Amino acid sequence: MSTLLHGITELVTNDPGLGDGSALGLLADAALVVHAGRVAWVGPAASAPSCDGARDLGGRAVVPGFVDPHTHLVHAGDRAAEFAARAAGQRYDGGGIAATVAATAAAGDDELRALLARRVAQARAAGTTTLEVKSGYGLDVASEVRALRLAGEVTTETTFLGAHVVPAGADRDDYLDLVTGAMLTACAPLARWVDVFCEPASPHAFDADEARAVLLAGRAAGLGLRVHGNQLAPGPGVRLAVELGAASVDHCTFLTGDDVAALAGSATVATLLPGVEFSTRTPYPDGRRLLDAGVRLALGSDCNPGTCATSSVPFVIALAVRECGLSPAEALHAATAGAAASLRRDDVGRLGVGARADVTVVDGPSHVHLAYRPGMPTARALDL
Repeated sequence: MSTLLHGITELVTNDPGLGDGSALGLLADAALVVHAGRVAWVGPAASAPSCDGARDLGGRAVVPGFVDPHTHLVHAGDRAAEFAARAAGQRYDGGGIAATVAATAAAGDDELRALLARRVAQARAAGTTTLEVKSGYGLDVASEVRALRLAGEVTTETTFLGAHVVPAGADRDDYLDLVTGAMLTACAPLARWVDVFCEPASPHAFDADEARAVLLAGRAAGLGLRVHGNQLAPGPGVRLAVELGAASVDHCTFLTGDDVAALAGSATVATLLPGVEFSTRTPYPDGRRLLDAGVRLALGSDCNPGTCATSSVPFVIALAVRECGLSPAEALHAATAGAAASLRRDDVGRLGVGARADVTVVDGPSHVHLAYRPGMPTARALDL
């Protein structure tokens, strides 16, 4: 059956050819037709075709469903005490990940599955329709396989992150051999991507040579490349990601001029995760500098128990506007079309004909309300 969605004061298509010529492709007093899970027609409400059914959205704005390209949703336990310690001045260095590894190991499949389902539902309730989900809280072969198996039940965008940190007490060389060997062999069939926490400023993460080995092994196993880079200090992550053609390098908090130039001349998307800076009380990434240099930007939540315990993309959009120098339109574009590009997807992050019918309704007449009303339930994914 075909369904007409009308009563749309402002429709964000992310297709300049469909709307007002802006990057958001805005259409006023719009409608769209959904058929078989895809967008079948977009245009002015006055020109809408007849359909089998209709839904009146009551004078609200509609945007493409948010695409969250960076989450860590498969875990048990929380690290609220760590958050409180940082609020009192303790520095984050990645060491707290071990606590989540232990809590996750103690949880059974059914508990993890229920926690994951609740987190996905929370994200969807805030407007997210596409999620990337990483492993990385197992750090042994069986546990990483389990995390990816569970993640694969809720998304096709699964990422192998055995190279999250070096486990406490492990020999670095031995663990790297495991990640690039037996662990990768077991996990690659369950993953689309490989990722590495390339952060020489942390004693728990991986340096440039180690990260390169992980990424090259993942690529040889048929996985796309993603990188955690330049979160804690300037480092090699961004340039390594660009050199190897990674789809995305995430965090990008501490960048040199050479880093920015490398990103601007590449197809690698810079994914900003400002919820992390909010949680860790560290400087925010300079999104304005990156956009002005011509870098493609994405926004993600980095929902995880240690450094950003929220999956709310509207909150992330508000932070990007307030703290990273983006306009409301630029932040929304980064959280939809930009995030889709970071996953190398062209079927999501837009609402043109042929796109997946991932529709998010804004409780307001325009997309600006996402940043204008921070902390309010301004967005929800529409069930069709």
